[in-house]
Amino acid sequence: MVQLHLDHKVSVRNGVLSTTALSQGQRKRLALLTAYLEDRPFYVFDEWASDQDPWFREIFYTQLLPELKANGKAVLVITHDEKYFHFADRLHKLDSGKLIPAASGIDAKAMNSLVPA
Repeated sequence: MVQLHLDHKVSVRNGVLSTTALSQGQRKRLALLTAYLEDRPFYVFDEWASDQDPWFREIFYTQLLPELKANGKAVLVITHDEKYFHFADRLHKLDSGKLIPAASGIDAKAMNSLVPA
């Protein structure tokens, strides 16, 4: 809970959460903790970071997602957070309901071609 910055808000006693009076972002982090405990091989995050404070959004993209990958997990992230596109192994764009082919080894030129001006 420390890495998810929930240790000051929630504890587990006798298998029961001390509170569920959390912000939307904190509830998502608690759900992420549950997913970590299930140790699934594949994780899907659909605009997951949109309810996070900017400081935790940075942690999500720069620490949590790379850790999942390092642990051999497959991760699919659906996001509009252009600032973090360069962390992707592959980047796909959905445009008017059509999937644009993936860009691999993301570089600035490839990113610019996928991000609308």
